[in-house]
Amino acid sequence: MGARGAPSRRRQAGRRLRYLPTGSFPFLLLLLLLCIQLGGGQKKKENLLAEKVEQLMEWSSRRSIFRMNGDKFRKFIKAPPRNYSMIVMFTALQPQRQCSVCRQANEEYQILANSWRYSSAFCNKLFFSMVDYDEGTDVFQQLNMNSAPTFMHFPPKGRPKRADTFDLQRIGFAAEQLAKWIADRTDVHIRVFRPPNYSGTIALALLVSLVGGLLYLRRNNLEFIYNKTGWAMVSLSYIHGSSQAQFVAESHIILVLNAAITMGMVLLNEAATSKGDVGKRRIICLVGLGLVVFFFSFLLSIFRSKYHGYPYRERKACKIFPKVYAGLSTSEKTSVDICLHRERGPTYR
Repeated sequence: MGARGAPSRRRQAGRRLRYLPTGSFPFLLLLLLLCIQLGGGQKKKENLLAEKVEQLMEWSSRRSIFRMNGDKFRKFIKAPPRNYSMIVMFTALQPQRQCSVCRQANEEYQILANSWRYSSAFCNKLFFSMVDYDEGTDVFQQLNMNSAPTFMHFPPKGRPKRADTFDLQRIGFAAEQLAKWIADRTDVHIRVFRPPNYSGTIALALLVSLVGGLLYLRRNNLEFIYNKTGWAMVSLSYIHGSSQAQFVAESHIILVLNAAITMGMVLLNEAATSKGDVGKRRIICLVGLGLVVFFFSFLLSIFRSKYHGYPYRERKACKIFPKVYAGLSTSEKTSVDICLHRERGPTYR
């Protein structure tokens, strides 16, 4: 039964082929050629994308930020295919442009790009580039851009949206703010690492070395260090010794001291409320604390020199309020007298 059924099925298939329309064969051939062409085009796109990514990775291995002209911008940023995000800084760094903001923003941009390049999360999904006005004027004209610096994000698919342009005027161009904006647009989180700044340490070391060298050269004649009168004349030469009078220069000195204390409090508040770099906030905190401690101590010493006897003691209170002392019992008066005998202090008249 099975042997008889097989020839019959072949005959039925032959009849179906026989009754196919004559014009369907060119259509099938065209469809086959179209499938082959689509497959080849897809493979060509994949090869082109691989070449672009390989070239970008090679540039990134040399520099964290690579410069682009008009041709490179159109090939690697505007033209598809593209499966990576590109952060572009449009700037004008040539000296004749006299753009100081561009140089400052470039420093922060360099810090951000270096932090991404040397991080463990570095991959081929995000690249940093730069277009200078003198090298890519046609790019500025193509984007209708008439200001610099400007940061833009070009996503892997589609055109940049309004949020893909960094709001430089409102947020600023700190590397931390740029990293936060990039994380919102690409889901790539970059931890910013700032290079250490040793300028303050070097300046302090030079100052200490200079003072130490001067003291060493005059090591046989150091009496001026122990001269109390000289130090007093230097520090309080414009401060009146009484609380009933005040020099004109003394008013300006007190004004400067209060201004320095206020500045220290402002710096402390800035260090506590700002969201910048932790190292920078720590330095601001130390500077503010130093201003408050030093100048408030100086202001307190001036107050002590004008109001003799400060800080006030219990003995002075007893002298000021004799009725209170008279109302004490005998034992309480004895205790107070013992305290007064042990502690000497200025008396009030």
